[in-house]
Amino acid sequence: MLTDRDSLLRKLHELRSEHRDLDTVIARLGDHGAVDQLQLVRLKKRKLLLKDEIAWLESRLIPDSIA
Repeated sequence: MLTDRDSLLRKLHELRSEHRDLDTVIARLGDHGAVDQLQLVRLKKRKLLLKDEIAWLESRLIPDSIA
């Protein structure tokens, strides 16, 4: 049986992978002269949402330190 931590780590890995894939797609679209600006904006917005979700998951996985 998977723990909550295991499922969070798996989800974090998936999100990081998608984030890297979007980096590649956005870079390739930027290299072409005729770019669909709407598609590019949507991809960048998705990438930002992924970044926020990754940060949230990382904060759930890192225990609070008691000072």
